[in-house]
Amino acid sequence: MDINKCLLLGHLLLLSFSFCIVNGIKCIECEYCNRPEGVENKTCFVDGGYCISLIVRDKEKDKAGVQISDKPVIRISRRCLEKGKTFLPNRPLFCSVNEFHKHQQNVRCCKDQDLCNSIAPELTPIPSKVVQTPPENFLSSTDLVVMIVLPIIVFSICVLGLVVFCYLRRRPHPYAQPLDQHCDTSLLMGSQPSSLKELYDWSQSGSGSGLPLLVQRTIARQIRLCEIIGKGRYGEVWRGNWRGENVAVKIFSSREERSWFREAEIYQTVMLRHENILGFIAADNKDNGTWTQLWLITDYHENGSLFDFLNRQTVSPMGMVRLAHTAACGMAHLHMEILGAQGKPAIAHRDLKSKNILVRSNGTCCIADLGLAVRHDSKLDSVDIAPNNRVGTKRYMAPECLDETINMDHFESFKRADVYSFGLVLWEIARRCSVGGIFEEYQQPYYDLVPSDPSLEEMRKIVCGDKQRPAIPNRWQNIESLRVMARLMKECWYSNAAARLTALRIRKTLACLAEQEDIKI
Repeated sequence: MDINKCLLLGHLLLLSFSFCIVNGIKCIECEYCNRPEGVENKTCFVDGGYCISLIVRDKEKDKAGVQISDKPVIRISRRCLEKGKTFLPNRPLFCSVNEFHKHQQNVRCCKDQDLCNSIAPELTPIPSKVVQTPPENFLSSTDLVVMIVLPIIVFSICVLGLVVFCYLRRRPHPYAQPLDQHCDTSLLMGSQPSSLKELYDWSQSGSGSGLPLLVQRTIARQIRLCEIIGKGRYGEVWRGNWRGENVAVKIFSSREERSWFREAEIYQTVMLRHENILGFIAADNKDNGTWTQLWLITDYHENGSLFDFLNRQTVSPMGMVRLAHTAACGMAHLHMEILGAQGKPAIAHRDLKSKNILVRSNGTCCIADLGLAVRHDSKLDSVDIAPNNRVGTKRYMAPECLDETINMDHFESFKRADVYSFGLVLWEIARRCSVGGIFEEYQQPYYDLVPSDPSLEEMRKIVCGDKQRPAIPNRWQNIESLRVMARLMKECWYSNAAARLTALRIRKTLACLAEQEDIKI
């Protein structure tokens, strides 16, 4: 045998032996297979990998990869893809081609037999017009963003709405949302009250906390403003007309919204209605086209405030006692807690003065302006103080309020401060009591010691530092009713708040004095 043939046979045996010891499959591996004939393809072995054949429709290019013509060229390459280099081992992404791109390139992955990648994949015909329309089950990036972001936005809106709803539920609103300014409110009234008397009877037949909100809104829409009867730091007071009857309309400025809200809230406290508390009718927020008006609608008393009444005229001893006694009844009702399922909490006024007490046509008083009032929760022993920037009238402030030693967590402290202020009101009333044609001109408390608009420092010096109180005229000691009034007001002025009389004790003392005056008359 020829030596060359022996060597060739040995080489083939060695190659066959190497095939036997190599695991995996045999693949054709070449970069491009459209090479000249006679050039053998390289081979490789892969264990657990794939034999790959790739066909691409490309443009004619030079060796540097630069396109030299638009003539299409079909290029076929074959490769081995080892197991460790496949992404998604059971279904490599490299072996997947979009159906819409198979006219440009296609790939075939196999591992079923040796040299299986010798068969090249086929290209699909070039479509006349390629329309990049994704399949029905394909999601674009925009769709994915919408599917992810939209549920988050909807969830956030729902959570925000729930938070706002819970907040509005917890906050007590004495009014409803504005109704249409042009709606026919007469249809809303139906068989509801047609007069103030029926209105009060109707409101007291339920929980005792006032009229339903819709009725309040309806009444407010039917009121005609007639004339302005007063102005204050909170706004204006008008005389209005509702179904032929006079009502008072207190219109708050927008910066006094908290006072308006608080006063409407206090007025609608269960069981608060009393003949010596100003009768509440309705609360409403009305849009006049320029700004929102905050209305508080109450009974109208043509005599006005006690301040106005005493400035205009004097009173008899009986008239003095009637004014003082009925005002004390109103304060005692505020301070008193009524227990029960429909009970009333104890309330302190915090701004008692002659301007906040109205005089009715029969010479009795009723207490008004509850914008600074506080309520006592006896179950929790806590004080409900509204978030209000207003403070009481400096001239009528108790010593502990002026020097800021009042215990804000103790409800009795507020009641005792009311009693001090009420003592000053008694002094104002008693000065105007005419006996034998003798009386004093009307003056406010401490008129001779501080200016007309005193500061906190000035009042603190007079009341707390110098411990001065309004002067008691000598003539009062010669008249029984005035002597009792003088003793009563002094017991309301004590610097020691705990030593002051209670509202109930004041009411009973004045009730006894009223009986004595009735006997004399």
